[in-house]
Amino acid sequence: MDPVRNPYAPGAGQRPPELAGRDDQLHAFDVVLERVAKGRPERSIILTGLRGVGKTVLLNALRSAAVRAQWGTGKLEARPDQGLRRPLSAALHVAVRELGHPQLEAVEQVLGTIKAFALRDSGPSSKLRDRWSSGIDVPATTGRADSGDIEIDLVELLSDLGGLAADLGRGVAIFVDEMQDLGPDDVSALCAACHEISQAGLPVIVVGAGLPHLPAVLSASKSYSERLFRYTRIDRLDRAAADTALVAPAREEGAGFTPEALAEMYAVTAGYPYFVQAYGKVAWDVAPTSPITLADVRVAVPEAEAELAVGFFGSRYERATPAEREYLRAMADAAVTRETEGLDPVRPSLVDTSEPATEPDSVATAAVAAVLARKPQSLSPARDALLKKGLIYSGERGQIAFTVPHFGRYLRSTA
Repeated sequence: MDPVRNPYAPGAGQRPPELAGRDDQLHAFDVVLERVAKGRPERSIILTGLRGVGKTVLLNALRSAAVRAQWGTGKLEARPDQGLRRPLSAALHVAVRELGHPQLEAVEQVLGTIKAFALRDSGPSSKLRDRWSSGIDVPATTGRADSGDIEIDLVELLSDLGGLAADLGRGVAIFVDEMQDLGPDDVSALCAACHEISQAGLPVIVVGAGLPHLPAVLSASKSYSERLFRYTRIDRLDRAAADTALVAPAREEGAGFTPEALAEMYAVTAGYPYFVQAYGKVAWDVAPTSPITLADVRVAVPEAEAELAVGFFGSRYERATPAEREYLRAMADAAVTRETEGLDPVRPSLVDTSEPATEPDSVATAAVAAVLARKPQSLSPARDALLKKGLIYSGERGQIAFTVPHFGRYLRSTA
């Protein structure tokens, strides 16, 4: 089949040709946009899930919906080594431009507040390479969002921004990807600001996306965060949605899949959106003609897994030190359960089963220590380092899990 016409897109954050299985989230967000614009109370939104389930894709789709509603939008990606002020200021600068407020004086006042908020992050003694260029051609406001207390400053900044949007009967949406990587002070400030603007009825919402432990990060910062946000778990696709993600793009190109091929695709991908795109792309390339058959999929599986082993899995594994890799492999061994026993650890799809094999959600740290015949306390440095690198997460005390689906299977297959 013509590789130029291959419709599948296994890229990081790249929107697939068919955004299947996310209609409920898109519809709910449209309701939020309308309610907030009309002054109705609504909570900000948090999307959580493993890597590869399409959080960034959905975040971008929600932003597109806000743009269509003529909202002001800005997006940033949190990083462990960067504070919130500069990236948020750049994002809010974009949001102000998108609002298109007709009164220049009001716009310049808010831009001055954004500039003051950003510049408070870098004093006059900062090195030249660390100084931030805002691109804002108005003087920084004095006495507004420049106290140096991130919580106070953020409340003042978003209050000014919300007032600007309210003048137009629209709103502002701030999209934060990898939200779990925000520093403790920034998380606390963002929660406090969301709380204040919600109480004031201002049309500003935050839409955050992050790993499954993000709710615990927010809760540890502010106890009321459990009521402050609407939490949505983004998970793997069910069988119908996974089939749609494959069939709809192929149909647009005059191609298709046999029922047996679709069943095998769901078995090998377990419905994870990134894997659906990755395996679908290779299956298209190896298939001589349409429809793509079970035999074509089985030829494609080793090639797709080889690509994933280098890029999706291997690049993450290479970031770990020898001690951390030992811990990861012990996690993989501890994760073997009755559901995965007896299956081929490399390609469980070749076993006749109606449901795809998946890893358990988490394993006990004590079980990992038992695999290594070590005391749990002695493994704390490796575990903490892996948590900071985002390779594992802890959803509850004494439990850990991989942030990447099928990572345990990959480790066992390369042992």
